[in-house]
Amino acid sequence: MTYTISDLEQLSGIQSHTIRIWEQRYNALKPMRSQGNTRMYDDEQLKKLLNIVSLNQTGLKISKICSLSDTDLNALLSKQHQVSNEDHQAEYYISQLIKHGIAFDEAAFDRLINEFIYKYGLTDCYRRVMYPLLVRLGLMWRKDDICPAHEHFLSNIIRQKIFSAINNIPLEQGEGQTWLLFLPENEDHDIGLLFANYFLRAAKQKVIFLGSKVPLSSIEKVLSSTHIDQVLIFMINLKLVKTAQQYIDQLSEICRSTQIHLAGNGQIINQLKNINHINWFKSLDEFENIIQPRIAL
Repeated sequence: MTYTISDLEQLSGIQSHTIRIWEQRYNALKPMRSQGNTRMYDDEQLKKLLNIVSLNQTGLKISKICSLSDTDLNALLSKQHQVSNEDHQAEYYISQLIKHGIAFDEAAFDRLINEFIYKYGLTDCYRRVMYPLLVRLGLMWRKDDICPAHEHFLSNIIRQKIFSAINNIPLEQGEGQTWLLFLPENEDHDIGLLFANYFLRAAKQKVIFLGSKVPLSSIEKVLSSTHIDQVLIFMINLKLVKTAQQYIDQLSEICRSTQIHLAGNGQIINQLKNINHINWFKSLDEFENIIQPRIAL
Protein backbone atom coordinates (compact mmCIF):
# COMPACT_ATOMS: atom_id res chain seq x y z
CA MET A 1 0.00 0.00 0.00
CA THR A 2 1.06 3.58 -0.60
CA TYR A 3 -0.20 6.59 1.31
CA THR A 4 -0.22 10.35 0.84
CA ILE A 5 0.76 12.66 3.68
CA SER A 6 -2.95 13.37 4.18
CA ASP A 7 -3.49 9.64 4.72
CA LEU A 8 -0.70 9.61 7.30
CA GLU A 9 -2.30 12.57 9.05
CA GLN A 10 -5.61 10.73 9.28
CA LEU A 11 -4.11 7.46 10.48
CA SER A 12 -1.60 8.89 12.93
CA GLY A 13 -3.52 11.89 14.25
CA ILE A 14 -0.49 14.10 13.53
CA GLN A 15 -1.02 17.12 11.27
CA SER A 16 0.64 17.12 7.87
CA HIS A 17 2.77 20.19 8.52
CA THR A 18 4.11 18.56 11.71
CA ILE A 19 5.04 15.42 9.78
CA ARG A 20 6.91 17.58 7.26
CA ILE A 21 8.79 19.33 10.09
CA TRP A 22 9.76 15.98 11.59
CA GLU A 23 11.06 14.89 8.20
CA GLN A 24 13.06 18.06 7.61
CA ARG A 25 14.50 18.53 11.11
CA TYR A 26 14.90 14.98 12.33
CA ASN A 27 14.86 12.80 9.20
CA ALA A 28 11.92 10.93 10.73
CA LEU A 29 10.60 9.57 7.43
CA LYS A 30 11.97 9.21 3.92
CA PRO A 31 9.04 9.63 1.54
CA MET A 32 9.05 8.54 -2.04
CA ARG A 33 7.99 10.99 -4.73
CA SER A 34 5.33 10.53 -7.37
CA GLN A 35 5.76 11.76 -10.94
CA GLY A 36 4.00 14.91 -9.83
CA ASN A 37 6.50 15.28 -6.94
CA THR A 38 3.87 14.37 -4.32
CA ARG A 39 5.08 12.76 -1.11
CA MET A 40 4.20 9.05 -1.01
CA TYR A 41 4.74 6.60 1.84
CA ASP A 42 4.68 2.81 2.10
CA ASP A 43 3.56 0.52 4.93
CA GLU A 44 6.96 0.58 6.60
CA GLN A 45 7.01 4.38 6.69
CA LEU A 46 3.51 4.44 8.11
CA LYS A 47 4.41 1.92 10.82
CA LYS A 48 7.52 3.91 11.70
CA LEU A 49 5.46 7.08 12.07
CA LEU A 50 2.98 5.28 14.31
CA ASN A 51 5.87 4.05 16.47
CA ILE A 52 7.25 7.59 16.71
CA VAL A 53 3.83 8.92 17.74
CA SER A 54 3.46 6.19 20.36
CA LEU A 55 6.83 6.90 21.95
CA ASN A 56 6.18 10.63 21.84
CA GLN A 57 3.04 10.02 23.91
CA THR A 58 5.23 8.47 26.62
CA GLY A 59 7.07 11.79 26.99
CA LEU A 60 10.16 11.17 24.87
CA LYS A 61 11.31 14.05 22.71
CA ILE A 62 10.99 13.74 18.94
CA SER A 63 14.69 14.49 18.46
CA LYS A 64 15.60 11.56 20.72
CA ILE A 65 13.11 9.17 19.11
CA CYS A 66 14.21 9.98 15.55
CA SER A 67 17.86 9.40 16.42
CA LEU A 68 17.13 5.75 17.27
CA SER A 69 17.61 2.90 14.84
CA ASP A 70 14.53 0.87 13.94
CA THR A 71 15.79 -1.95 16.17
CA ASP A 72 16.29 0.34 19.15
CA LEU A 73 12.97 2.04 18.53
CA ASN A 74 11.10 -1.29 18.56
CA ALA A 75 12.99 -2.43 21.65
CA LEU A 76 12.04 0.76 23.47
CA LEU A 77 8.42 0.38 22.47
CA SER A 78 8.26 -3.09 23.98
CA LYS A 79 9.40 -1.70 27.34
CA GLN A 80 8.00 1.79 27.57
CA HIS A 81 4.28 2.09 27.14
CA GLN A 82 3.13 3.22 30.56
CA VAL A 83 1.65 6.68 30.03
CA SER A 84 0.16 8.68 32.89
CA ASN A 85 -1.94 11.11 30.84
CA GLU A 86 -5.20 9.38 29.85
CA ASP A 87 -5.47 11.05 26.44
CA HIS A 88 -1.86 10.24 25.61
CA GLN A 89 -2.34 6.71 26.86
CA ALA A 90 -5.31 6.12 24.58
CA GLU A 91 -3.40 7.61 21.64
CA TYR A 92 -0.53 5.23 22.33
CA TYR A 93 -2.85 2.22 22.11
CA ILE A 94 -4.63 3.53 19.01
CA SER A 95 -1.38 4.15 17.15
CA GLN A 96 0.05 0.76 18.04
CA LEU A 97 -3.17 -1.09 17.21
CA ILE A 98 -3.29 0.57 13.79
CA LYS A 99 0.33 -0.44 13.26
CA HIS A 100 -0.40 -4.07 14.16
CA GLY A 101 -3.49 -4.00 11.97
CA ILE A 102 -1.58 -2.70 8.96
CA ALA A 103 0.91 -5.55 9.50
CA PHE A 104 -1.87 -8.14 10.00
CA ASP A 105 -0.18 -9.04 13.29
CA GLU A 106 -3.12 -10.63 15.09
CA ALA A 107 -1.12 -11.82 18.10
CA ALA A 108 0.28 -8.36 18.83
CA PHE A 109 -3.08 -6.66 18.21
CA ASP A 110 -4.88 -9.15 20.44
CA ARG A 111 -2.32 -8.88 23.22
CA LEU A 112 -2.45 -5.08 23.29
CA ILE A 113 -6.22 -4.72 23.19
CA ASN A 114 -6.61 -7.41 25.86
CA GLU A 115 -4.21 -5.47 28.04
CA PHE A 116 -6.38 -2.34 27.85
CA ILE A 117 -9.62 -4.28 28.42
CA TYR A 118 -8.10 -6.03 31.46
CA LYS A 119 -7.03 -2.71 32.98
CA TYR A 120 -10.10 -0.58 32.24
CA GLY A 121 -12.94 -2.81 31.07
CA LEU A 122 -14.68 -3.11 27.71
CA THR A 123 -16.77 0.07 28.03
CA ASP A 124 -13.73 2.27 28.63
CA CYS A 125 -11.83 0.45 25.89
CA TYR A 126 -14.65 1.03 23.43
CA ARG A 127 -14.96 4.69 24.37
CA ARG A 128 -11.25 5.57 24.43
CA VAL A 129 -9.68 3.14 21.96
CA MET A 130 -11.98 1.02 19.79
CA TYR A 131 -14.37 3.74 18.67
CA PRO A 132 -11.70 6.39 17.94
CA LEU A 133 -9.67 3.76 16.07
CA LEU A 134 -12.64 2.77 13.92
CA VAL A 135 -13.56 6.40 13.25
CA ARG A 136 -10.00 7.15 12.19
CA LEU A 137 -9.87 4.17 9.87
CA GLY A 138 -13.48 4.50 8.78
CA LEU A 139 -12.81 7.89 7.25
CA MET A 140 -10.10 6.22 5.20
CA TRP A 141 -12.30 3.34 4.12
CA ARG A 142 -14.96 5.69 2.75
CA LYS A 143 -12.27 7.24 0.54
CA ASP A 144 -11.05 3.75 -0.49
CA ASP A 145 -7.49 4.74 0.43
CA ILE A 146 -6.85 1.76 2.68
CA CYS A 147 -7.02 -1.91 1.74
CA PRO A 148 -10.45 -3.42 2.59
CA ALA A 149 -8.58 -6.41 4.02
CA HIS A 150 -7.33 -4.17 6.84
CA GLU A 151 -10.91 -3.16 7.58
CA HIS A 152 -12.05 -6.77 7.87
CA PHE A 153 -9.00 -7.82 9.86
CA LEU A 154 -9.28 -5.07 12.48
CA SER A 155 -13.06 -5.00 12.78
CA ASN A 156 -13.34 -8.79 13.14
CA ILE A 157 -10.92 -8.87 16.07
CA ILE A 158 -12.82 -6.05 17.78
CA ARG A 159 -16.08 -7.84 17.04
CA GLN A 160 -14.72 -10.98 18.71
CA LYS A 161 -13.88 -9.04 21.87
CA ILE A 162 -17.41 -7.65 22.12
CA PHE A 163 -18.96 -11.08 21.45
CA SER A 164 -16.79 -12.55 24.21
CA ALA A 165 -17.93 -9.87 26.67
CA ILE A 166 -21.59 -10.46 25.75
CA ASN A 167 -21.13 -14.19 26.23
CA ASN A 168 -19.94 -13.58 29.80
CA ILE A 169 -23.21 -11.86 30.75
CA PRO A 170 -25.66 -14.42 32.20
CA LEU A 171 -28.68 -15.08 29.98
CA GLU A 172 -31.21 -14.29 32.69
CA GLN A 173 -34.35 -12.30 32.20
CA GLY A 174 -33.56 -8.61 32.23
CA GLU A 175 -35.27 -6.27 34.63
CA GLY A 176 -35.53 -3.31 32.31
CA GLN A 177 -37.34 -2.46 29.10
CA THR A 178 -37.17 -4.51 25.92
CA TRP A 179 -34.89 -3.18 23.19
CA LEU A 180 -34.95 -4.26 19.55
CA LEU A 181 -31.55 -3.81 17.88
CA PHE A 182 -30.93 -4.14 14.15
CA LEU A 183 -29.37 -2.58 11.06
CA PRO A 184 -31.22 -1.71 7.82
CA GLU A 185 -30.98 -4.02 4.82
CA ASN A 186 -28.03 -2.22 3.25
CA GLU A 187 -26.04 -1.86 6.50
CA ASP A 188 -23.38 -4.32 7.64
CA HIS A 189 -21.07 -2.26 9.92
CA ASP A 190 -22.39 -3.74 13.15
CA ILE A 191 -19.71 -3.00 15.76
CA GLY A 192 -21.60 -0.04 17.25
CA LEU A 193 -24.77 -2.14 17.42
CA LEU A 194 -22.85 -5.01 19.03
CA PHE A 195 -21.47 -2.73 21.71
CA ALA A 196 -24.97 -1.36 22.36
CA ASN A 197 -26.10 -4.98 22.78
CA TYR A 198 -23.35 -5.56 25.35
CA PHE A 199 -24.02 -2.32 27.20
CA LEU A 200 -27.78 -2.85 27.41
CA ARG A 201 -27.44 -6.45 28.63
CA ALA A 202 -24.88 -5.40 31.23
CA ALA A 203 -27.39 -2.76 32.39
CA LYS A 204 -29.99 -5.55 32.81
CA GLN A 205 -32.12 -4.46 29.87
CA LYS A 206 -33.94 -7.03 27.73
CA VAL A 207 -32.44 -7.19 24.24
CA ILE A 208 -33.65 -8.74 21.01
CA PHE A 209 -30.64 -8.52 18.71
CA LEU A 210 -31.37 -9.11 15.02
CA GLY A 211 -28.01 -7.96 13.60
CA SER A 212 -27.38 -6.51 10.16
CA LYS A 213 -29.33 -6.28 6.91
CA VAL A 214 -32.79 -6.77 8.41
CA PRO A 215 -35.75 -6.05 6.09
CA LEU A 216 -38.55 -3.85 7.40
CA SER A 217 -41.02 -6.70 6.85
CA SER A 218 -39.18 -8.66 9.55
CA ILE A 219 -39.41 -5.71 11.93
CA GLU A 220 -43.17 -5.60 11.37
CA LYS A 221 -43.46 -9.28 12.32
CA VAL A 222 -41.43 -8.83 15.50
CA LEU A 223 -43.48 -5.83 16.60
CA SER A 224 -46.75 -7.64 15.89
CA SER A 225 -45.81 -10.63 18.06
CA THR A 226 -43.59 -9.17 20.80
CA HIS A 227 -43.84 -6.15 23.06
CA ILE A 228 -40.97 -3.78 22.23
CA ASP A 229 -40.33 -0.61 24.24
CA GLN A 230 -37.32 0.76 22.41
CA VAL A 231 -35.87 0.37 18.90
CA LEU A 232 -32.23 1.17 18.20
CA ILE A 233 -30.73 1.31 14.70
CA PHE A 234 -27.49 2.58 13.20
CA MET A 235 -27.38 4.27 9.78
CA ILE A 236 -23.83 4.47 8.48
CA ASN A 237 -23.64 3.45 4.83
CA LEU A 238 -26.58 5.42 3.47
CA LYS A 239 -25.11 8.20 1.34
CA LEU A 240 -28.27 9.66 -0.19
CA VAL A 241 -30.49 11.75 2.06
CA LYS A 242 -33.52 10.81 -0.04
CA THR A 243 -32.93 7.10 0.57
CA ALA A 244 -32.37 7.61 4.29
CA GLN A 245 -35.48 9.79 4.57
CA GLN A 246 -37.62 7.18 2.85
CA TYR A 247 -36.37 4.48 5.18
CA ILE A 248 -36.94 6.54 8.34
CA ASP A 249 -40.45 7.45 7.20
CA GLN A 250 -41.29 3.77 6.66
CA LEU A 251 -39.76 2.73 9.98
CA SER A 252 -41.67 5.48 11.81
CA GLU A 253 -44.93 4.20 10.34
CA ILE A 254 -44.15 0.68 11.56
CA CYS A 255 -43.01 1.82 15.03
CA ARG A 256 -45.86 4.17 15.89
CA SER A 257 -46.06 3.05 19.53
CA THR A 258 -42.35 2.39 20.01
CA GLN A 259 -39.56 4.85 20.77
CA ILE A 260 -36.96 4.91 17.98
CA HIS A 261 -33.31 5.65 18.73
CA LEU A 262 -30.92 6.47 15.91
CA ALA A 263 -27.13 6.65 15.67
CA GLY A 264 -24.59 6.75 12.88
CA ASN A 265 -23.70 9.06 10.01
CA GLY A 266 -24.33 12.55 11.39
CA GLN A 267 -23.96 14.23 7.99
CA ILE A 268 -26.96 12.28 6.72
CA ILE A 269 -29.03 12.21 9.90
CA ASN A 270 -28.71 15.97 10.34
CA GLN A 271 -30.47 16.49 7.00
CA LEU A 272 -33.46 14.27 7.78
CA LYS A 273 -36.84 15.93 8.22
CA ASN A 274 -39.73 15.15 10.56
CA ILE A 275 -37.64 13.21 13.06
CA ASN A 276 -38.58 15.08 16.24
CA HIS A 277 -40.09 11.82 17.52
CA ILE A 278 -36.74 10.03 17.10
CA ASN A 279 -33.99 10.18 19.69
CA TRP A 280 -30.69 10.77 17.88
CA PHE A 281 -27.66 9.60 19.84
CA LYS A 282 -24.76 11.85 18.88
CA SER A 283 -22.34 10.29 21.38
CA LEU A 284 -21.82 7.31 23.64
CA ASP A 285 -22.41 9.57 26.64
CA GLU A 286 -25.92 10.39 25.40
CA PHE A 287 -26.63 6.67 25.03
CA GLU A 288 -25.35 5.89 28.52
CA ASN A 289 -27.40 8.69 30.08
CA ILE A 290 -30.75 7.15 29.16
CA ILE A 291 -29.92 3.64 30.36
CA GLN A 292 -31.29 3.06 33.85
CA PRO A 293 -30.28 1.94 36.31
CA ARG A 294 -26.74 3.28 35.85
CA ILE A 295 -24.18 0.64 36.78
CA ALA A 296 -20.40 0.34 36.77
CA LEU A 297 -19.34 -1.62 33.71
